[in-house]
Amino acid sequence: MIALGIILLIIGFVTGISILWTIGIILLVVGAILWIMGSMGHAVAGRRHFW
Repeated sequence: MIALGIILLIIGFVTGISILWTIGIILLVVGAILWIMGSMGHAVAGRRHFW
């Protein structure tokens, strides 16, 4: 999810499409939150780790 967010940020920045930029930021933040919660040992949505 983090990688997809970064890819969308880059594509949105290069092409100037603001919706890709916005979706990329949202995916990046959600991916980071899930990664942090998983690394702390909390099971999120039934999964112990998110990669």
